Amino acid sequence: MDKNTKAEIIRKFATHEGDTGSPEVQIALLTYRINHLTEHLKIHHKDHHSRRGLLQMVGTRRSLLNYLKDLDIERYRNILAQLEIRK
Repeated sequence: MDKNTKAEIIRKFATHEGDTGSPEVQIALLTYRINHLTEHLKIHHKDHHSRRGLLQMVGTRRSLLNYLKDLDIERYRNILAQLEIRK
């Protein structure tokens, strides 16, 4: 992920100016990396080290989504809709 892509994602999902750590931003960044790595694994299906990293990222995103759901259900639903994550 290059600087411009990351900055664009942060700008799109930030809740306030200078926000880089809110659950929405973290989930959006993880989703981008998960999607990118999923495409990589479609080509390189024997890359088990990257698959393990993918599973760790999915688990981290799931934890953040659960936290956000407990914190504010509307923010949770909005982020699912924006990122088109199935749940």
